[in-house]
Amino acid sequence: MPEGLAAINEAIKSKSEFIAKLRTQIGTVVVGQEKLINGLLLGLLANGHVLLEGVPGLAKTLAVKSLAASVKADFQRIQFTPDLLPADLIGTLIYNPQSGNFTTKKGPIFAQIVLADEINRAPAKVQSALLEAMEEKQVTIGENTYPLPQPFMVLATQNPIEQQGTYPLPEAQLDRFMLKLKISYPTKEEEMQIMERMAQTSRSLDITPVVTPQEILEVRRVVDQIYMDAKVKDYIVNLIVATREPSKYNLDIAEYIEFGASPRATISLAIASKAYAFIQGRGYVVPNDIKMIGPDILRHRIILNYEAEASEITVDDLIKKVFDEVEVP
Repeated sequence: MPEGLAAINEAIKSKSEFIAKLRTQIGTVVVGQEKLINGLLLGLLANGHVLLEGVPGLAKTLAVKSLAASVKADFQRIQFTPDLLPADLIGTLIYNPQSGNFTTKKGPIFAQIVLADEINRAPAKVQSALLEAMEEKQVTIGENTYPLPQPFMVLATQNPIEQQGTYPLPEAQLDRFMLKLKISYPTKEEEMQIMERMAQTSRSLDITPVVTPQEILEVRRVVDQIYMDAKVKDYIVNLIVATREPSKYNLDIAEYIEFGASPRATISLAIASKAYAFIQGRGYVVPNDIKMIGPDILRHRIILNYEAEASEITVDDLIKKVFDEVEVP
């Protein structure tokens, strides 16, 4: 352990108070869905984009709007539809016939928190318009490039691909999402709370902002300082390499994998594990942190082949095997 660990723990203690406040504010509207809320907080702390997948009606959009309302940040909700154009997303150049000049009209992507609602209901050309914004935090309109406000994060919702009227997201775009969260149905007790709280003709999103964008940027600097031992770093790399060369780790899953996880997965797993440790109030990462968030990091980055589909093997099945077999430090 480094000598500065005490200082890191003290910084975490002083900076992590707003986590409980955010949970409280979101919890006034969203019932249950602890994994969903944890994933949103991880994305916020780790400077990552989050993809939420689940059938309609599971509070995906409501949770994102609640998070945005809890942060004093610019927020834009973009409804993705089949007739949406890239210019509707990033903006365009408008010609002025009187002056003969073009003026730039910026699109709704110029916000700090962007909700891309039902992102897979728009064709690939629109989804691809997000690539530069999500990776470089900038947008090019015409000949000019404009930086996006900081912090910038895309929180996207999508329906399962089997739903009617959906398009698969391009692999390059999927890889830019730090986390892909699979949202499940609430329990019977949570369902009762939802009915009692929401079954009325008029309801409002009564949430008080509890954190500023500047505070988020400051917390991210603390997250970067969280200690990660060399053995833990090696564990992360082994997990990623095992998805590409499973035979080196005595895994019999190579016949089902078309492409393994990218180096971006390594980066995301390292940063997100630090953010998870921060949420737990720890100044160092332990292997269990990686196990807790690993499936959400890898789920959308491993591409299966037809053999896996024919054998009814899912990505989550393979990820479980990787975590079960790769040696834990």
